Amino acid sequence: MIFIVESGSTKADWVLIDHQGHEVNRWSIMGFNPFFHSAEVVETELKKIPDLMAFAPRVQQVWFYGAGCSSSAKNSIISDGLGRVFPRAILHVDHDLHAAAFATYQGVPQITCILGTGSNSVFFDGEAIREEVPALAYILGDEGSASFLGKRLLADYLYKRLPSDLMAAFVDTYHLSKEDIFCSVYTQPNANVYLASFSRFAGLYPEHPYIEALVREGFGKFLDIHVLCFEEAKAGAQVNFVGSVAKIFESYLKDECAKRQLNYGRTQAKPVNPLVAYHIEHLGVLEKLTV
Repeated sequence: MIFIVESGSTKADWVLIDHQGHEVNRWSIMGFNPFFHSAEVVETELKKIPDLMAFAPRVQQVWFYGAGCSSSAKNSIISDGLGRVFPRAILHVDHDLHAAAFATYQGVPQITCILGTGSNSVFFDGEAIREEVPALAYILGDEGSASFLGKRLLADYLYKRLPSDLMAAFVDTYHLSKEDIFCSVYTQPNANVYLASFSRFAGLYPEHPYIEALVREGFGKFLDIHVLCFEEAKAGAQVNFVGSVAKIFESYLKDECAKRQLNYGRTQAKPVNPLVAYHIEHLGVLEKLTV
């Protein structure tokens, strides 16, 4: 059996397939990011899921793609945790950008972007994956992402700069004090996920002028920094997106791409299904299984 996993900082999709490529089961659980989670956390959280653990002794491969898995040192944290849970498995840990590139690949060179909890971009020609500018995470970067939107919403809430109707709705929804927010942002773990959680509020009011302006600003910054940095983008390469923020605000994303004469391709909220297909059809993972 094989696990194929696509993990953001907030959520992870785990799909288990058998030796014929048929789906056995799937789970949606917390995401593991080695910048915030240790090997012990990976082990502990997985062992809390009895029905997943029932398959663990029979798993022969785990293909894990995760946010923050951008170096051998960080990847080893996830590998260590996975190895404690899947003792017989060959482990492959790589960046979630690679998962996004594989999931959106349709036979021609492309730029693939993530707009979820965080944001990032990559160019993939079917063989080599190339980044042009780094992702700077939620404090310095993550333009256009859920954490970007949440950070701005919280700041404008505390500054009392939200429009009156949104301010009333925000107060009624969250009942947060400055102290509550400061505690979660500055003293608790996973501040990026906390900030990103407020993007759901933006998703409730997508046509509100304030929300539209905020989303367009974030998308514009993202495209200017993380897409137009590729010469291929200027030459007409297709630009594809994965992630919940891209999907929820897809109409604004298309508009911002059009303004910059970018060749918008498609947006996919969850890349795990085409990612599974890519591993079967292009990477031949089933050929390495023993029955």
